[in-house]
Amino acid sequence: MNIQFKKGVLNLCVLVLLDKQDRYGYELVQKISNQIAISEGSVYPLLRRLTKEGYFTTYLQESTEGPPRKYYKLTETGRQYLHEQLAEWRNFTDGVNTLIEESLRNE
Repeated sequence: MNIQFKKGVLNLCVLVLLDKQDRYGYELVQKISNQIAISEGSVYPLLRRLTKEGYFTTYLQESTEGPPRKYYKLTETGRQYLHEQLAEWRNFTDGVNTLIEESLRNE
């Protein structure tokens, strides 16, 4: 898949996954990787940036499988940002899909 497509949707994927439950970084990487081929290194800078911008808070939770895990929790500001991003995504994909469908009809 085109790297620019991935960069554009990774932000949205992380927000959507944190909307329903708190998750730790590696868990986010795994969930996204099940659908889109991404590198682990692309998620952590995004998590740091979105946390710095106030969209997430973090907390440590003990793990039975090693050191404590850093969990990310969507803030109310993050939830509003998610809804804005979803609206933009829907407008964008609707426009692209319309162009594709029109092009295919004209073949």
